[in-house]
Amino acid sequence: MISAFFIYNQKGEVLISRLYRHDLKRSVADIFRIQVISNTDVRTPIITLGSTSFFHVRHENLYIVAVTKWNANAALVFEFCNRVINIGKAYFGKFDEEAVKNNFVVIYELLDEILDFGYPQNSETDTLKLYITTEVVKSERAVEDSSKITIQATGATSWRRSDIKYRKNEAFIDVIESVNLLISNTGTVLRADVSGQILMRAYLSGTPECKFGLNDKLLLDKDAVMKSNPLRRPNAVEIDDCQFHQCVKLVHPVVNEIGRTRVEYKINIKANFSPKLYAHNVVLKIPTPLNSAKVEVKVGAGGKAKYAPAENCIIWKIPRFQGQSEFSLSGEAELSAMTHKKAWSRPPISMDFQVLMFTSSGLLVRFLKVFEKSGYQSVKWVRYMTKAGTYQIRF
Repeated sequence: MISAFFIYNQKGEVLISRLYRHDLKRSVADIFRIQVISNTDVRTPIITLGSTSFFHVRHENLYIVAVTKWNANAALVFEFCNRVINIGKAYFGKFDEEAVKNNFVVIYELLDEILDFGYPQNSETDTLKLYITTEVVKSERAVEDSSKITIQATGATSWRRSDIKYRKNEAFIDVIESVNLLISNTGTVLRADVSGQILMRAYLSGTPECKFGLNDKLLLDKDAVMKSNPLRRPNAVEIDDCQFHQCVKLVHPVVNEIGRTRVEYKINIKANFSPKLYAHNVVLKIPTPLNSAKVEVKVGAGGKAKYAPAENCIIWKIPRFQGQSEFSLSGEAELSAMTHKKAWSRPPISMDFQVLMFTSSGLLVRFLKVFEKSGYQSVKWVRYMTKAGTYQIRF
């Protein structure tokens, strides 16, 4: 799998060097410095020279590099590099050149544990801290019984001890979706999708088994379902290709350039979701020309708006936005004369918002069950939230 692992600073100096296989020599570190760090034209995170592949991740002022001569799984290698960064943050607070130089002994110990003959092993931070400790960790954590450490490091649940107890057993599930939208100046939807994640935080004693079910309209493989059931219901939720909700038509901008001296704004915004729901922390950023000398903005009952010259935009904030309601903004920007005429690029209007207890994709958690051998009762909570991802409207 991984034949060698290196950490460089931005000058190309090798801070950490570890060879795991005999198919590479230590001089391979010079090849990456010459071909990648010193070459500003290289932008890809993977570069193959001959039969040797270099995978690198930039973080702070460091290059995290994994080298292999095998046909390795690229996603797994990058996941390992990012795990190293997360472990470094958990141990040292910040993972940069100074942290690496001050803690290189601990880093070598960690690399010996999380990578064995080039194959990734246990990379759970809580488990690693049980037997690879710094002075800070030693002072805050009591020395664990060696048998417990062995069980946790080699057992099926290496991320959790079996003797954890809580006075109140609770489980929280958050379904968080990000709405990504890009609309052209003619109103054509160029991009419309929803990306999301299901997060769970468990305050449960012991090591229970938790099962949760999603709504029965969920389709995990669209192509397979289409072949087996071509008459499926059209409103089914497809994980690989979610149908976008009608709230994509939230903003209708009209921006007119009047000659060379003025720009007129008329922005209407409407919430196309249920009136029982509210959007919170709605923020619109409406770009203005770079040569704006004076900007006047008027809004009705829908929040507050002001001109931010440092950001070259009008910032419109609506703290609470009820579904099916509509607000409008009007404004005018006076432009100063310019020596060289340059067309305004018209950056898109960007929008940020959060809607609680609402999912754009229609994804729902039907049940959450906790199975534990003692049979204790637990409290379950589920929360839904839709927020803006890359939400932009061109004008």
